[in-house]
Amino acid sequence: MTVCTVLRVPAPGAADSALPGFTSGGSVVTVTDRFVIDPFGADIPGESARLRALGRVVPVELPGSIPAWAPTRYDTLKDLILDPQVSRDPRLHWKLWPEIGEHPSWGWILGWVGVVNMLSTYGGDHARLRKLVAPSFTHRRTEAMRARVEAITAELLHSLAAAGPDGRVVDVKAAFAQPLPMRIICELFGVPDELVDDTRRLIAAIMDTSDPSPEHAAFVQQQIGTVLPALIAHRSEHPGDDLTTELIRVRDEDGDRLSDEELLYTLLLVIGAGFETTVNLIGNAVVALLRHPEQLAAVRAGKIGWDAVVDETLRVHPSIASLPLRFAVSDIVVGDVTIPAGDAIITTYAAAGLDPARYGADADVFDAARGADDHLAFGIGVHRCIGAPLARVEALTALPALFERFPEIRLAVGEDELRQVPSFIAFGWQEVPVRLRA
Repeated sequence: MTVCTVLRVPAPGAADSALPGFTSGGSVVTVTDRFVIDPFGADIPGESARLRALGRVVPVELPGSIPAWAPTRYDTLKDLILDPQVSRDPRLHWKLWPEIGEHPSWGWILGWVGVVNMLSTYGGDHARLRKLVAPSFTHRRTEAMRARVEAITAELLHSLAAAGPDGRVVDVKAAFAQPLPMRIICELFGVPDELVDDTRRLIAAIMDTSDPSPEHAAFVQQQIGTVLPALIAHRSEHPGDDLTTELIRVRDEDGDRLSDEELLYTLLLVIGAGFETTVNLIGNAVVALLRHPEQLAAVRAGKIGWDAVVDETLRVHPSIASLPLRFAVSDIVVGDVTIPAGDAIITTYAAAGLDPARYGADADVFDAARGADDHLAFGIGVHRCIGAPLARVEALTALPALFERFPEIRLAVGEDELRQVPSFIAFGWQEVPVRLRA
């Protein structure tokens, strides 16, 4: 047996409590210490670099003292994502799943792995659920939404102009980056107006990993059990030309294809992923371009395409920094370390995008001319994000329109004053204060 002892590195402000060893009885690895992931995500790039210095895959501690492994390199993450011996189903392949009720501080993870949808299934179950949802995000349907994206963008820009005249500070995230994808996804899924705010609060609570308390976990579960059933009940009584109605129809016609539980959690996944990630994509791109005015000028002059801006944003500042959890179906060898069967793995998109071995010594620098369309931010393989085309349509509509309407736009605070959302999962800013005019 090889003992792999990794320096225990607490996150800034994180508790440094004594923890039991992370062992693999009879296998090849015993881990006695773990790198503590910052639940606030205060310095995701810096944390990624510190992890990378420790090895290709590092034992870590997630909020609530959940043990896992973190890939730190692009190639390592890509190989693990594509490895059929890596599962998304905790019920089948996480050795600690039977113990989850014994750890009140683990409750937050239930919003990610304690659900039954495409994100938390494996093999045939994943293929079945994806096949049911994928037709809702076809190229044809995405293109059909383009006119609505353009119309809502124009409406929001008009409101933004009214809110920020004469150099007044406005939050471009709250007034533009957030409402655009939120309105699109709510229209797509037929979310009634009275449930929009509740839906937004639910997704924000799931993304917030700064509070692993049982109370926060209970609030999330209570909201899941209230908001989504209300949506299903509304669309059952008032069916329409929307994706919730389509999924309800599938459930009612053949419960073997989609159960009540799968319907509920599929809606949680596609609605949440359909707006929160795009909010951060737009907000992160705005900040990146305002921090690099020479690149913004090159983009506006047509020397760099907006597609390249989106790809570089997703590489350097992916909307999802790390996604919990995947699980080793069998022992997996990564260099001189073996991840034992049954152990958890986080999907480290931020670390992969900043890997110097893939993107050079300046990998941490935003460079829209880099041509980084090989990023992993939308996933790869059977779990690639089915909503990626819609997210691109929204970003590629919103960003040019914003900078065309407000060519003098600039950040209203110093770069070090922007605050990361309280999450090691989501990668974005709490607010993006700007002045639209000098």
